[in-house]
Amino acid sequence: MSEDYGYCECSGLSPEDRLARQRQLTSLAKALRTNLTYEEKRLWYKFLRYYPVHIYKQRVIDLNYIADFYCHAARIVIELDGEVHDEPAQKRKDALRDRRLTELGYLVLRYRNEDVNRHFKAVCADIDLEIRARVAARA
Repeated sequence: MSEDYGYCECSGLSPEDRLARQRQLTSLAKALRTNLTYEEKRLWYKFLRYYPVHIYKQRVIDLNYIADFYCHAARIVIELDGEVHDEPAQKRKDALRDRRLTELGYLVLRYRNEDVNRHFKAVCADIDLEIRARVAARA
């Protein structure tokens, strides 16, 4: 699950503060990689891990966010949303994060955990389609 870890306008940070923030979020991302949800594990081990274009799990983006999955070649962020994302406050945070990432040139793909569980092949097909299209457009 990606979170907002206290938005920071990083352009005003000193190099030392940027490095400290990067280290803090990288450490947290590393911990999250060892504690994947069932749906994250399923998507990772049955599809993304072996995808021909490299995909990262629990990756720091823009010194503000940790994406569930990230494809650098396509500039795609993949998010899996559980029930907490139905809460109004979390929906607002998700919308702000998605808008910021879109402004930075990322495509954010969101899937509900229940979709990963019930429509796994369709989720994988959609991810594949989006990655292929974005990689081809960048070539």
